[in-house]
This record gives sequence, structure tokens and C-alpha cells, in this order.
Amino acid sequence: MNAYLILVLAITFEVIGTMMLPLSQNFTKAVPTIILMLSYIVSFYFLAIVSQKLPLPIVYSSWAGLGVFSIAVLSYIYYKQPLNWQTITGLFLIVIGVVLVNVYKAN
Repeated sequence: MNAYLILVLAITFEVIGTMMLPLSQNFTKAVPTIILMLSYIVSFYFLAIVSQKLPLPIVYSSWAGLGVFSIAVLSYIYYKQPLNWQTITGLFLIVIGVVLVNVYKAN
């Protein structure tokens, strides 16, 4: 499987797990807590696989940066959490940073 596809899967499962945090209500709700835990396990599994195929700085900056960006956007949509212009600017700077790290990676 393509390394970047595995990385996207790792990011996706990390985002799913993080989005379950508020729904788990401090781990008192069983279903969201189970989804949260399984999502993080799968995310770290894919992260471990992709870390063998791509340089670790590329893997981690992409996983963390795109995860933060995704969580912010999804929290705005699903949890109605506000995003001010400073936050939006910072999020786009994160995306630009991830793109730069991936485009200019050392081979």
C-alpha cells in the first residue's frame, strides 16, 4: 500500500478518536470511549507502519499538523466551536508548513 495512503489513514483514525473525546464525557460513555480507544490504536498502528517507509519528521509533522487542522475544522462544524481570524491564519500556516516539509524533504 502507498505510504502516503497509510499516513492519511493514520491521520483519519487519529481525528476520529479525538472527535470522540467530548462525546466520551470523561470516559463515562462506553461507545464513544471504545471508538476513541480503537481509533487511536489503529492510528498508531498505521503510524508505526508508515514510519518505516517515510522519514519520521515527514510522518510526524504531517500526522500532527493535518490532525490539528482537521480537528479545528470539524470542531467548528460539529461542536459549533468558534474560529477567529487568528486561529484560521494559524491553521493555514500549519498546512503551509506541512506542505513545505513534504515538498522539500531530504531524500
